[in-house]
Amino acid sequence: MTVDTILLAVGAGDAERVERLGEVAVDIAGPTGAKVVLGHVFTRDEYDDTLDNLSFDRTAEEVSPDDVAGRHATIRDLTKTLDGAGVDYEVRGAVGKHGTSIVDLASNVGSDLIIVGGRQRSPTGKAVFGSTAQEVMLSAPCPVTFVRSDD
Repeated sequence: MTVDTILLAVGAGDAERVERLGEVAVDIAGPTGAKVVLGHVFTRDEYDDTLDNLSFDRTAEEVSPDDVAGRHATIRDLTKTLDGAGVDYEVRGAVGKHGTSIVDLASNVGSDLIIVGGRQRSPTGKAVFGSTAQEVMLSAPCPVTFVRSDD
């Protein structure tokens, strides 16, 4: 399998695993020369909160999800990791249901691989709360690499 484009999907809960996600992206993209698409997915509430937290002036400027994602701390940390390793990347943002938006973004960018993070859950926890990573793995248009938290 040739990997030219990797979607590294992150969201609000990925701050604690950003270092590990970056390492995995570099390990895969570095040797192959693949481009990494850093995709930050926001729910509508997360997006509105982030606009406020990052002091975007919604009346004076057109704000896109890509702009918001690019200023988010998780994405900035990942860009430092990728820059340090000489890995080509672009930043994309999306607003919507996490799992669906990740799958849509992967299709839109022609991703050959998706990297998602998560934590280990019991079967009951998955049934009650759902799992974005599980939804992505079941619906993705390409293979998915799951990066588990150490917690």
